[in-house]
Amino acid sequence: MGPGGEDVAGSLASAGLSVVGVESHLVGGECPYYGCIPSKMIIRAADLLAEARRVNAMSGTAVVTPDYSIVADRIRDEATDDWDDTVAVDRFTGKGGTFVRGRGALDGAGRVRVGDDVYVATLGVVLATGTSPALPPVEGLAEARPWTNRDVFKIRSLPSSLTIMGGGAIGLELAQALSRFGTKVTVIEAADRVLAPEEPESSALVARVLSAEGVTIITGQAAVGVRRDGQVMVELADGSSVTSDELLVAAGRAPNVRGIGLDTVGLDESARPTFTVDDRMRVQGVSRLWAVGDITGRGSFTHMAVYEAGIAVDDILGVAHPRSAQTHAVSRVTFTDPEVGSVGLTEAQARAAGLNVRVGVADSSTSSRGWLHGAGNEGLMKLVEDADRGVLVGASSVGPRGGDVLGLFNLAVHASVPVDELRSMIYAYPTFYRGALDALAALA
Repeated sequence: MGPGGEDVAGSLASAGLSVVGVESHLVGGECPYYGCIPSKMIIRAADLLAEARRVNAMSGTAVVTPDYSIVADRIRDEATDDWDDTVAVDRFTGKGGTFVRGRGALDGAGRVRVGDDVYVATLGVVLATGTSPALPPVEGLAEARPWTNRDVFKIRSLPSSLTIMGGGAIGLELAQALSRFGTKVTVIEAADRVLAPEEPESSALVARVLSAEGVTIITGQAAVGVRRDGQVMVELADGSSVTSDELLVAAGRAPNVRGIGLDTVGLDESARPTFTVDDRMRVQGVSRLWAVGDITGRGSFTHMAVYEAGIAVDDILGVAHPRSAQTHAVSRVTFTDPEVGSVGLTEAQARAAGLNVRVGVADSSTSSRGWLHGAGNEGLMKLVEDADRGVLVGASSVGPRGGDVLGLFNLAVHASVPVDELRSMIYAYPTFYRGALDALAALA
């Protein structure tokens, strides 16, 4: 009953079906309680601090005194109801659904066991068990009691220093935000660059900005040992170490597939992937079983879970013109400052797929709006074109409102809008998205 499961259950209940929703923790899942919503509250507050500090360079004098308790209270009062899902449960049951608090497991085709109770489904079962924070197999890590996303959003005051293990989206968002509140932050990333799934240009730009703000970034070094003795010390592969008051692990997610009875329907929970889904979100090889959200392996994003939920609902209800899943234009945003928006294939992925690739890169800070924006204007746009078809297959938009500017490229990749059409459009002046003309002109 995370974002995808809640959406499926609520939609089917609203359509008049008899629906049982099973959740052992919080209806709504990670996003509203431990992810998207509380993190963006922190980021919004941190961005305000950064903007106020930029006043001195552009419009006057400002003195800023951070107070994290305001953010902590807002997370409790406005986002999570102090981690109480009563409102979400009532929303589902108000649509006619039956809610069961507990851990569900398949018990054969069309059957789910929760404790001693078994629920039998005429139409079928939808799996939406999501993921959990992954702890890398580092000696002493578990014993050091590190924070994960389940912990960091509950703190009321910030540590003086923090090490973050993992330089992905979550790690970098929190690194920058907490640093702006005054915490000394060090990011450790085993790969040779942060934001490894993104374009190298995007990674380099964000790393440069965070470093300039005082965040220490260590790449190409895996943690090999962790010890807590008052403070937490992380030992690195090169023999060096990092010591801080607390340690946050943001090193990926593990699918919640163990112990959910997959073997009772002929699936092996230890296989990778554990199962596959078709374009209707049906689990292959098993009748009357659908899966949505992170466990499908198509992108661990709330928007993907909700997108997949709609497709499963269409199929279950047997609508006349059902949607089918398309994954060529999956979009994502890392909410650092600058924001990193991307959609579709990276240049490396497009070349690996054998496409005849043209690439265009433009510095967003030198566009008319970027120049006017001034302080905090760092950014770039990168376009990846399938030259044989004359359409974009991927794009990145980095900069102020980079995630919103991405909408133009998201549509272009999704609908295969010809590059010539993009060049012929009228772009309002002076806007951030007008910088796309520079990137289009650079395609070569």
